[in-house]
Amino acid sequence: MAKVETERRGRSIVVTINRPEVHNCVDGETAQLLFDAVRSFRGDRGLDVLILTGAGAVSFCSGADLKNAAGLMARPGSAESGPMGITRITDLEKPTLAAVNGYCLAGGLELACWCDFRIASRNASFGDPARRWGVPLIDGGTQRLPGIVGLGNALYLIETGIVIGADRAYDMGLVQEVVPEGQALMRALELAEALSKYPQASLRNDRRAVYEGLSLPLREGIQLEAEIHHSSLAQSEMAEKLRQYAQGQHPDFPRPPACS
Repeated sequence: MAKVETERRGRSIVVTINRPEVHNCVDGETAQLLFDAVRSFRGDRGLDVLILTGAGAVSFCSGADLKNAAGLMARPGSAESGPMGITRITDLEKPTLAAVNGYCLAGGLELACWCDFRIASRNASFGDPARRWGVPLIDGGTQRLPGIVGLGNALYLIETGIVIGADRAYDMGLVQEVVPEGQALMRALELAEALSKYPQASLRNDRRAVYEGLSLPLREGIQLEAEIHHSSLAQSEMAEKLRQYAQGQHPDFPRPPACS
């Protein structure tokens, strides 16, 4: 079995870290396979959404394979794409979701934070216990986590090495939905299908405006938003959707689960 498996589901691709015997930790080979999967997704016009998950019910990803850590750094291209394979990729144009089951720790937490948002099973847990061994966050964790949960919560997780459950992660804003155990991937697929049915130009441009505007002052960010959406407003797909709206056609949209 491959250490990373990919499966097309409609216009989405599920990328699964497949090392359940070691809690889906990432070695050099796994990191390269993750990179290859994202590169393939980027270039495939038939795919709109990527879902990242882990095999089995016990772990999403427990972080780097610390017994083989040298292989992560020695992997060709690791300086550009990140030791875990994909965390330094910042120019992806399409949505990414994390379906988190079980342990999401250290580098695994950084992989989850690389995704646009996170769906967690009830048994999910999050943290950076590698703090105990002095292993730093070098896959974007110090940069992405504060933007997701706020400065105090980020430093609380980073400095203490504490591990929190799904409900606390939801309260922090680290995860956007908590679903029953074993249903994170199913829910992520439901959301991915909904995303793929929306007009893609405006969705992707909204996403781009969010990411590119994060570091800008408000005035500059608003100007960037307007510039990016020149192309959105010219799309024939939006005109067609508005025509359907005027005719009383109102497509359904996803709703949050009752247990979040």
